[in-house]
Amino acid sequence: MSYDALLWLSFGGPEGPDDVRPFLENVTRGRGVPPERLDEVERHYQHFGGVSPINALNRAAIEAVRGLVDLPIYFGNRNWHPMVEDAVARMKADGVERALVFPTSAYGGYSACRQYDEDILRARAAVPDAPELVKLRQFFDHPLFVESFADAVRAAAAGLPGEDRRVVFTAHSVPVSADKAAGPPDDGGHLYSRQVAEASRLVAEAAGVAEYDVVWQSRSGPPQIPWLEPDIVDHLDTLYDKGVRNVVVCPIGFVSDHLEVVWDLDTEARERAQELGMGYARAATPNDDPRFARLVAELVAEHVSDAPARKLSDFPALGCTVDGAFCATRCCEPAKRPGAGR
Repeated sequence: MSYDALLWLSFGGPEGPDDVRPFLENVTRGRGVPPERLDEVERHYQHFGGVSPINALNRAAIEAVRGLVDLPIYFGNRNWHPMVEDAVARMKADGVERALVFPTSAYGGYSACRQYDEDILRARAAVPDAPELVKLRQFFDHPLFVESFADAVRAAAAGLPGEDRRVVFTAHSVPVSADKAAGPPDDGGHLYSRQVAEASRLVAEAAGVAEYDVVWQSRSGPPQIPWLEPDIVDHLDTLYDKGVRNVVVCPIGFVSDHLEVVWDLDTEARERAQELGMGYARAATPNDDPRFARLVAELVAEHVSDAPARKLSDFPALGCTVDGAFCATRCCEPAKRPGAGR
């Protein structure tokens, strides 16, 4: 099957102080998030001048991919400019009839996968006679994804003294109810947390790490709603009490340095480790690793040239959808819950 373009679909982020509040209102619209929570997260963004790194990182990654795929690449976001609706409108105006879509999330689940299908549905509804949009599959177990993180873990560990280094993998927390609903209903749910656990296992094995932990970060819901735990900062306290004095934190749930990485890990978690007197190193995310661009190119090749899918796990290849339809019956149907992420 032939394709005319690649749409790079991401979360979006503010690029100046005046963007922050409207961006956060876009993220949380209809979710009942109290203003004081928005005030708190706004302060996180303003700490970095009101600029999230995500858009610049996406643009750099797109440039790297341009040299590897023979397709024009368009960039659209869910929550901030360039908006996905505008990107699809440009594609239509340029004569694109069928395009692949690369979502900047490696995993399944509602927030990690299904919500990108909703972005596609919304964008196509906004553009009459919109191009057909085929979303690429989940890639948490792709060899290049695993290799990049494994090298990053080894590099981070090399910067800490001694041999006593605990590796801690972390991903964005979601409500327990959302994780329970993640994946096809007949598969038992919990697809998101199971994939994060598998990606962590694969990276640990590739990096030669025998013992490690999988924890969570960036929860944003009310305290009465249970979310995946433990939180990374709380876990640092637990490790310290067990005698661990050096920690390597690997943001396995992120493909680039989102605000969640630079605030929750590089700021809050690092500060807590310093308070405890623990050595702390954070592994790099794959975004500017040349292997990430090659990964995207390989996912594209699965469609344009029938290249075999490279995977390191027994999980089925999910996430590939056409025009926002479910990739499997009722897969990752949204649970009734407050939104995750920022």
